[in-house]
Amino acid sequence: MSKLRVGIYGAAGYTAGELIRILLNHPNAEIVCVQSSSQVGKKVSATHTDLVGDTDLAFDADLDFDQLDVLYLCKGHGESKTYLDSVEVPAHVRIIDLSNDFRLKAPGNDFIYGLPELNHEAIKSARKIANPGCFATCIQVGLLPAAKAGFIQSEIHTTGITGSTGAGQSLSTTSHFSWRNNNMSVYKAFTHQHLSEIGESMMQESGSEHTINFIPFRGNFTRGIIVTSYFETDVDEATALKAYQEYYKAHPYTHVVEENPDLKMVVNTNKALVYLQKEGNKLLVISIIDNLLKGASGQAVQNMNLMFGLEEKAGLQLKASNF
Repeated sequence: MSKLRVGIYGAAGYTAGELIRILLNHPNAEIVCVQSSSQVGKKVSATHTDLVGDTDLAFDADLDFDQLDVLYLCKGHGESKTYLDSVEVPAHVRIIDLSNDFRLKAPGNDFIYGLPELNHEAIKSARKIANPGCFATCIQVGLLPAAKAGFIQSEIHTTGITGSTGAGQSLSTTSHFSWRNNNMSVYKAFTHQHLSEIGESMMQESGSEHTINFIPFRGNFTRGIIVTSYFETDVDEATALKAYQEYYKAHPYTHVVEENPDLKMVVNTNKALVYLQKEGNKLLVISIIDNLLKGASGQAVQNMNLMFGLEEKAGLQLKASNF
């Protein structure tokens, strides 16, 4: 088949930079236009400096949909809906949105929630994908097998720590190096926006609601998410392990591991690792991802591959960091 023609709306941010890096090495895709209102005419490599020598692309003011097969939306939350309301995207163009604008079920929302481990078959026939949030992805890969198997017997207690890139590229008081370095803090305790999409997925798998007490932390590192979740269950560790292995056996990026994992095992990859440990009547689940890849751009490309019938790992043979 000829290469997929790709356009990116909002191409100057962190997730777009990762997306460009992946797609430049994708055997079945070609980036034909990258839009940025703030960087028009500038070389992409001047903003995404890790791409120096890899591309001569420059930022465009607008996108020509007639040239595209795939449109990625990489602007901030709320901006995807505004943009799609203002333009007419032809029916042949598949849309993958990396914001939170279309993740929740609502009347008139025809986007499929793009967590491949949950909606693998639906994604294959989708025309529009709502890419999951980074914390949502990491928490869900840790909890969905237990929800489907029905052995969560209490409220769920979840703690997650994310790197500074999770806050996006715009500066804030908590993203400056002088604040972030050698520092940690809690934010959005019990109210994080990703809880709603997690709740919908848990309901989809189990048919019932689950209370998740989620405490997110800002970490003093650049990229990656590590999540711990625990809940009460009378299922033994071996039974739980078998349920998790069965759930993920057909999913090439999510792996149930038997040793306590650390972030360096997934940074710069599209992997999700899950580890189980039973203590008394509580099952501890540790899940880790790279927030910019499996938590954003890598998963978006994985969804594109599924939508177009490509090999699921095409363009995503990324190596783990060993720094």
